[in-house]
Amino acid sequence: MNKKKICIITGSRAEWGLLYPLAGEIAKRKNSFHLQIIAAASHLSGEYGMTYKEIENDGFKVNGKVEVPVNNDTETTIAKSVGTALAGFVDVLNSLKPDLIFLLGDRFEIFSAAVAGFFLKIPIAHIHGGEVTEGSLDDTLRHCITKMSILHFVSTETYRKRVIQMGESPSRVFNVGAIGLDNIKNTRLMSKEEFEKEIDFKLGDKTVLVAFHPSTGEDKIACEKQFSNLLKVLDNLRNVTVIFTKPNPDMYSKTISARIDDYVSKHSDFCRSFTSMGRILYLSALSHVDVLAGNSSSVINIGNRQKGRIKMESVIDVDGSFESINNAFIKVLSSQIEKSYGTLHTPYGDGTAAIRIADMLEKVDIPPSVKGFFDITFDIPNS
Repeated sequence: MNKKKICIITGSRAEWGLLYPLAGEIAKRKNSFHLQIIAAASHLSGEYGMTYKEIENDGFKVNGKVEVPVNNDTETTIAKSVGTALAGFVDVLNSLKPDLIFLLGDRFEIFSAAVAGFFLKIPIAHIHGGEVTEGSLDDTLRHCITKMSILHFVSTETYRKRVIQMGESPSRVFNVGAIGLDNIKNTRLMSKEEFEKEIDFKLGDKTVLVAFHPSTGEDKIACEKQFSNLLKVLDNLRNVTVIFTKPNPDMYSKTISARIDDYVSKHSDFCRSFTSMGRILYLSALSHVDVLAGNSSSVINIGNRQKGRIKMESVIDVDGSFESINNAFIKVLSSQIEKSYGTLHTPYGDGTAAIRIADMLEKVDIPPSVKGFFDITFDIPNS
């Protein structure tokens, strides 16, 4: 039996953190698969930590690299970067000649990889399709990647239905759960003492982890205003330490990073920031902090960046005003918050997504990149 050459493409540290368990599962099945990995964009940037080294430190070989300019964050620069990334992916994919490309999510460099694979007629498998994030341009890119993909591995049944609604055959859309839960389930996390030693920072009575990214579907002024209000709320907290993790390269990201640097420099007694925490450090941080605030899978979810995404009951959506953010912090940092929710159940599966994906790939022949459109019979309401 010929091994299937499976190529995982990753352009950011957060994305690799999710793809890590899948890479491990594919690498483990040596009789079925030959794993290839392409690292691109911020993975290759010194400014963002040269995080391709994290892939190598995890025990994997990086088979190809695609440079993407990330030294500016304007609309024009990002648009041009899409073209630069496209040309780079064409060259590397022509060299590696994979049987299947694995893409996750919705970032602009992943869109470029999808376009390259599409025109080279290399079948694409997409993870986390069907989701909605109305406050981000990535929302549209995600749906575009779905239409260029031939296999779909989604995180909930709602998202499976949405991918099918876009004309994808139900026989090629699989609800495997969120692959990020695989990491949470299987990673040995640092103890509080180990974590504090690693980051050289003592956690307070309460600790806030901030993960705030540009809301690219909104204008720059609105994005800056939301972040300013968050910083004002942090100013008013007492006996609280703060850890910032900086955004990935995107529109307006440099503005957010600069604000973080300025804030931490003025409040170094209770603040720390990280360009990239890495998979284990970030997951360990989540286990020891009291609240995750920002607009990336946060407990206090600010603004519209994640609008439309399925959330757990513990998530508090706020509009980005000072009052709404402040009230959310008062609620989350109160001693009664956990009692008010009771037992919570995740809608995103049981942490076995990587195994399910690899099992499916072993069972099925990789479909050709050309596909039909699956029509659904339903009543359309009058306009």
